[in-house]
Formats: sequence, C-alpha cells, structure tokens
Amino acid sequence: MEKIDLLKTVEYGGCSAKLSPTQLAEILSKLPKSSDERLLVDIDTHDDAGVYKLNDDTALIYTTDFFPPVCSDPFEFGQIAAANALSDVYAMGGTPIMALNIMMFSADKLPVEAFAEILQGGHDKVSEAGALTVGGHTIDDHPPKFGLAVVGTVQPDKLITNAKAQVGDALILTKPLGIGALIAGHREELAKESDYKRALEQMKLLNKKGAEIMAKHGAKAATDVTGFGLLGHAREIAKASDVSLIILTEEISFLPGAYELYDDGCIPGAAFRNLDYVKSDTEFGPELDYNLKMLCCDPQTSGGLLISIPSEKAHDLLSDLHASGIHDEASIIGEVVAPGQSRITLI
Repeated sequence: MEKIDLLKTVEYGGCSAKLSPTQLAEILSKLPKSSDERLLVDIDTHDDAGVYKLNDDTALIYTTDFFPPVCSDPFEFGQIAAANALSDVYAMGGTPIMALNIMMFSADKLPVEAFAEILQGGHDKVSEAGALTVGGHTIDDHPPKFGLAVVGTVQPDKLITNAKAQVGDALILTKPLGIGALIAGHREELAKESDYKRALEQMKLLNKKGAEIMAKHGAKAATDVTGFGLLGHAREIAKASDVSLIILTEEISFLPGAYELYDDGCIPGAAFRNLDYVKSDTEFGPELDYNLKMLCCDPQTSGGLLISIPSEKAHDLLSDLHASGIHDEASIIGEVVAPGQSRITLI
C-alpha cells in the first residue's frame, strides 16, 4: 500500500475539530428535557455520557465520539480515536463492554487499505479495553472521520459524575496537557519529532488504569479532559456540582515542547474558542503567565482524567497512580472550594 498521510486531508484534527463549546451550550439549552427516573445522567450537566439504570445492580453508560485525523498513520488514528471514545465510560467509573464503529471515508479519495487500517487500530484499543466491536456504520465522506459509539456498565451506587465534587476535595489530573499544541506544531513543522511522538503515545493510552485507581479510592466526581481543554471541563464540574475550583498552574504537568510552541505563537484556534467559553466564569491571577493560561485552554485529544476526591484520600490515590507505571506525571493541581463569584480561579 502506498504511504498515506491522513493529516494532509484536514485542517483541524482530533478534538480540536469540535464545535465551539459556547455554541454547543446554546444549542443544547434549547433541546427538550428528558424525564425518566431511570435516567441517572442526561444532558443537563454536560457530563461525559448518558447513564440509564436497568436495576439496582446495573446501569448502562452510553456515549459516542468521533473526529478527523489527528495523525498521519491510519492505524494510529484508529487507536487514538477509539481510546478517546472509550474514555467517556472510564471517566464515569464504568467498564466498556461493546462498541460500534462510526466511519466517514471516501474510497475515491483514499485507498481502501487505509479504511481497513483505521478499523484495525480501533479494534486494537477496544480489545485492550476488554470490550467487543460489534459492527458499525459508514458513509462516503471526505476528509475521513472515525470514532465509536460505546456501551459500558457501572453499579449505580458507584457511578462517578461531574456533579459530585464536594468542598474540600483535591483535584488530580492524570495526564499532562499540551496535545493541541503539539498537533498544531507538527502540522506547521515547528514541533520536535520526539515531542510529537510522545504526544501520540499519550493519546493512545487508555484511561482504564486511572479509572480503576480512582474507583478503588472511592472517587465520586471526575471527567475526562478533551476538546474543551482543562478549564472548559473544569467549568463543567464546577457548575454541575455548584462549587468553585482553584487551579494552580505550577502544579500542572505539560508535555515536552508544548510551552515552547505556545511561546512561539503556535496556538490552536480551539484554545481561543475554549478561552471564550470559560472567561466569564474564570478569575485569572494577575501574575499568570499568558502561555500557561492558554495551555489550560489547549484542546486535548484522548486526554487524562480530572478527578475530584476528598483531600484525605488524594495522596494515596496519587501514590497509586504513580506506582502504576502509567501515570507517573499525575499531580494534585488544585482544590474545590465553596461557590464564589468565579467558578474557577487560575493562578
């Protein structure tokens, strides 16, 4: 098969291609509300997935996510898109059990071998998650897009949502930020190849182990950090839980090369859209470094978990994350406080 560079087919890839969160919130606010006592989570809190209670022992988590290419290689693209879609189930403390492929692909524009490799990459991550791929749907479209609809299960009393953060909780972030910067930097030939490859490996990393560890320690509130950036997803936790968050940039881990790219002006357009979404609810410290401010709005693809957990449990959870050998850059990045004038204070 001829070498294919999927990045040449798109302007925006991965979660950077999401609709502006400001526009999305406006659209969702006009949709009719669902009312069913079995519906444990719906669109009201902008959570990671919908949750439906089957009985006292089992609830279904249902989610979908897809996007244009975030890398050149079709197999890697499939892996990343699948890991990203599976993450919504993990963020809610669930176990993925079944996935359907969602594919947009034009056989007139690209070799069909690329189609197969994307699906194989997706299957690789679904299998790693211990779930089953059971079919899907494809339409003829270009540029290509790929993702999954995923069904998972969770015990209703162990469900983790973005609406359960409590005053006094600590905030833990399991993966470094900077994916958006490195994707943009690679496209503009500004990023070091080693830094970009590091970003690819992070995007392929399932949040499975992080989810297992946070569930072990009894976390009740979490979300995964994706296209709306750290601040966008933190805002959803703060609003859904009716609390405020203090986030310390000095405690956040960033991917190698990300800060330098922002300092050189390589800032993804989605970061500015994310900033617009959060700025009315965020107080920015007077001495805050502009690059760090914008990196906290950097759109992540298959990002880490943002976990809110009682402070007395936070260090044990963090120790287990580090000991896993997977999340050695996880850190406590802030705390949950009583609701104030601003939902987020970034310092």
